[in-house]
Parts: sequence; C-alpha cells; structure tokens
Amino acid sequence: MNPDVRIARSFLFVPGDRPDRFAKAATSGADAVVLDLEDAVGTDDKARAREHVRHWLEQGNQAVVRINGSGTPHYDADVDMVAEHADTVMLPKAEHAGHVTTLAAALPATTGIIPLLETATGIVQAVDVCRASTVLRPAFGSVDLATQLGIDHRCSDALYQARSSIVLAAASAERGAPIEGVTTTIDDPAALRADTERVKSLGFTAKLCIHPRQVATVNETFLPSATETEWARRVLDAAHDGAAAAVDGQMVDRPVLLRAEAIIART
Repeated sequence: MNPDVRIARSFLFVPGDRPDRFAKAATSGADAVVLDLEDAVGTDDKARAREHVRHWLEQGNQAVVRINGSGTPHYDADVDMVAEHADTVMLPKAEHAGHVTTLAAALPATTGIIPLLETATGIVQAVDVCRASTVLRPAFGSVDLATQLGIDHRCSDALYQARSSIVLAAASAERGAPIEGVTTTIDDPAALRADTERVKSLGFTAKLCIHPRQVATVNETFLPSATETEWARRVLDAAHDGAAAAVDGQMVDRPVLLRAEAIIART
C-alpha cells in the first residue's frame, strides 16, 4: 500500500486507455494518480485499458486503480489484475459494507480500498461502508449522486448534507478524511479554489482532479493558511508545559491542542 494515499490532497484521474498520459500524470505534481478503468473508458476499450494499466504497474509505477463496479461484466477481470499489481483500489458505487469486504477478500491483505460514495444508498450506508475492512478513506462521487437526485452537481447547498454525512462517517470509522469529487470546469481556477475551500471547511482534505491544470490549486488550497499555521504554533507554544493556557481568548484544552497539532502535521 502506498502510505501517501492516506494523506494525499490531490488525486488525478487518467483514462486507462491513454497510456501516453500516464507518465505526464505521474510528474504533474498530483499526490496520487488514479488510472481509471471505469467512467473514462468506453465499453469496447475496457480490456485494452486493463492491459495498459497492468503494464504500467508491472514496471514498478505507483497508482490508484479505479476498477469497474461490482455486478458489471468487467469487474472480475479488473479485480484479478489489481490483485496482482495494485497497492490501492478505488471501488465505484460502493453502497454497503459487503461491496468492500467482497473486494477485500479477493485482494492481498495489504491492499487499501477507497470506496466511492456516489449513490443515495451509499450515502445512507456511509458509516458501514467506511468501517469495512481495508478502507483507507472514502471519496465522494458528487456528479453521479446529483444525477441520481436530479439536481445540479454545481449546487453546493443541495449536496451539503451528503458531504457532511461522509465526513462524519469517516471520522466515526476512524478512517482518513474524505476525498471530494471533481470540479467539472477545468479552465476556471477561481471556481476550483472556491469549491475546494468550501469542502475544506466541512472536513474534506483531498479532491479528485480531472486535469493536470487543477492539481496545483487543489494542493495549495488544502495546505493550512499562514494564519492557521501561526495560530497553531502559538497554541503549541502556550501548551508545551501542559498547564492551562489561553490563545486569542480561547482556552487551550485538549481538543484545541489536537486541532493545532493536526494543522502543523499538514504543513
């Protein structure tokens, strides 16, 4: 398992049938590359994409692999391939713990799983999904969920409850903080930054990207701000001897100290 996946900020999707893009993605600055065998690949190209991904991983390259979902005609062949070569697998349309545990049983024990919560059922069952074995952290499939609900995926208010449910589920299951879904506009860095800042305030610490141009903005936005970092250092300085202290009029008790430590850990 690639340990960076637990703390990665940016996950860059690359179609599995475009091996010419694999190396470029690996040098894009993204914390993790996701070689996609699902939505980005047409039905007639699934087998070819799988072989491209297999070849890339056989060469010792690191990548998360998004396989096709349980119940699809391509699932079993995808699982056979990632069982031999992948350290981390992204599972689409994860709707209950059984989806994850069935996949985990077919993989080496060290293989991590990122379940994509992108249906109404998946959101409702988010806690059970996150508690399943080998889950590293969940990801949010905002576009797919919005399509199912018949709403605009760009309307953040409409998906607020779903996002918060995923954050709570990850925390309850003691998994890594969740990964936000994609921003479909690739030429609007201001919109991308606004989307990222919004979900950061909810407790997300990473985001799925669909173009290399999105990576730098996502990485930068998820870093603690200078104000946050300065506050955290003052909290840690004030509490270094364990005595009661206050910073900016706020008592430095254990929850405040833990937040300060978490901020510094992300710098």
